[in-house]
Amino acid sequence: MEAEVPKLGSSLLVPSVKELIKQPIAEVPIQYVHTNQDPAVMSYTTSLSEIPVIDLSKLLSEDATELEKLHHACKEWGFFQVINHGVNSSLVENVKIGVKEFFNLPMEEKKKLWQKPGDLEGFGQLFVVSEDQKLEWADMFSMNTHPLYTRNPHLFPSIPQPFRDNLETYSLELKNICLIIIGFMNKALKIKHNELQDLFEDIGQVMRMNYYPPCPQPELVAGLVPHSDAGALSIVLQANEIDGLQIRKDGMWVPIRPISNAFVINIGDTLEILTNGIYKSVEHRATVNSEKERISLATFHRPGLNMVIGPIQSLVTHERPALFKRIGVTDYYKGYFARKLEGKSYIDVIRIGTQNEVGSNKSG
Repeated sequence: MEAEVPKLGSSLLVPSVKELIKQPIAEVPIQYVHTNQDPAVMSYTTSLSEIPVIDLSKLLSEDATELEKLHHACKEWGFFQVINHGVNSSLVENVKIGVKEFFNLPMEEKKKLWQKPGDLEGFGQLFVVSEDQKLEWADMFSMNTHPLYTRNPHLFPSIPQPFRDNLETYSLELKNICLIIIGFMNKALKIKHNELQDLFEDIGQVMRMNYYPPCPQPELVAGLVPHSDAGALSIVLQANEIDGLQIRKDGMWVPIRPISNAFVINIGDTLEILTNGIYKSVEHRATVNSEKERISLATFHRPGLNMVIGPIQSLVTHERPALFKRIGVTDYYKGYFARKLEGKSYIDVIRIGTQNEVGSNKSG
């Protein structure tokens, strides 16, 4: 039965950065200048050897060592790459091409797909809650993809073919990968059968395409400010070979270079809450450069909007009491979208022992 889709929030409308730089600019406009950003300090040589790589085909063949690797990646990194994921490589290539072409549509076409006042979906940015807020050096396109009843009836059908059909197939493939990985997490955590999976029966999926244009002063801007994701699992596809994704590890920013034919996966706040802090959501950011655009496609997954999240019963013990309050998924997201994006600040709102209450401190 179709449910009414609750409104989770809105974001102020912003101009397109891609349009802004059509006329060469020497200086970044003041509303995009972010001061006091941490530099990335780790080199690829250090970081690449350590970032966990999980082989999904080994997990599927019940490889105990691979399951332990997944458990370790979720506890210590909150971030890993998945190889041998089984998604057809030509589909992935077609999606990459489609994303690039989508951002190259003429502005008249994009305007038909632009965010409307009070909406979160379409071309635009999220988390813009005040007129004087610093903006990100990025154009984004966001839309609900699953469950089907959460889709905007005007948005998905307006995406040009063949990209629309490729996205349809791709979104289903990623939904399945997410559910498979959650199943293995259930096993790795040694909790009751399906205790974690049952929360994802009506799994929510949102896709966000990101376009980070080159910038004349890249050290002054943020492609995406440091934050953790609200959901359970985010699956990121790098659409071109330009680096920019970094994660915070042991207080340092570690650059991620995606492996060819791999998905980059990270844990969001919801999974940290459900696992009572055993699995960690990770802060990450996107940087830009002065030479080349960077393009990516992030697919976010969360429990159904009618679910209530809190630490899973099996993971609350006398030795490890509940670290988080229980809260409805819809209320959680409403609070998340009501603030500007800022570190892991929102998960602290429902951490037991903190003074904040959900929905307070809305300006972040």
